[in-house]
Amino acid sequence: MPSCAICDDTGWKTIDDNGVSRVTRCDCLKVRAAEQHLRDARIPPRYQRCTLENLITYPNEKFLKAVSSAKRFVEAFPVVQKGLMLIGPPGIGKTHIAVAALRQVIQRTGARGQYYDTRGLLRDIRSTYNPTLQMAEMDVLRPVMEAEVLVLDDLGAERLTDWVEETMSLIVNTRYNERRPTIFTSNYEDIPDEGEMNSLLVRVGFRLHSRLREMCEFLEYDGPDYRELPPNAGAEDLLGLWKTQPRRKLPSKTTGQARAQLKTPKSAERVDLKWSGGRAGS
Repeated sequence: MPSCAICDDTGWKTIDDNGVSRVTRCDCLKVRAAEQHLRDARIPPRYQRCTLENLITYPNEKFLKAVSSAKRFVEAFPVVQKGLMLIGPPGIGKTHIAVAALRQVIQRTGARGQYYDTRGLLRDIRSTYNPTLQMAEMDVLRPVMEAEVLVLDDLGAERLTDWVEETMSLIVNTRYNERRPTIFTSNYEDIPDEGEMNSLLVRVGFRLHSRLREMCEFLEYDGPDYRELPPNAGAEDLLGLWKTQPRRKLPSKTTGQARAQLKTPKSAERVDLKWSGGRAGS
């Protein structure tokens, strides 16, 4: 039997226009296109049922602001001025919010969207240097840069090298110039101190950080770790855990005498941040 009783799966329906019958595209085409785009969005199985409505919320002003901003983003798309930058420690719902916004934009508008974990994306780009794979770097980059809405999860998790900085800058600048909104998540706090090894500024580099500030609404919040709660936990459980839990910060992972350089915005001097460099594939 046809799945659409209106058009019998032809994609065309008959309408009455001031007494004159004419045919037009059936609404089921938009629904089917959105369903296909949702399947193509690379959303991990764990997050395929995420919505902004099934996210358990609790009285946390900054958290609720992040959820409200995501809802406004969905409702306004594609006429949005800025993307979103969700910042905070692991387990506080950043990826849920980002993926939920992506899913709901695709379902509502039929837009072509993509989800990528930043480390996985960079790994895929590196793999193009393997001549046996018969794949060019642009085969990976093109859908990322051209997606009408993009989620880049866990920004800053990859060690900053010249290649990483250049690759991420290419992606972000292309999307910025083409006015294609992006939703980012990061575990790294937005601290302006260039000497703080685990700040977002240091993890992504000054150039990219400056662009992100221009193209995104920054939403930084703390909260309880959803992963520590039982499956039937509710808002009161989250609130109780948040009140008793000390403020969580990302632990330092820097060891040894690594080296990296970050150009300061006020001079051409470079600050030694003691990271290792590296090339693509290293």
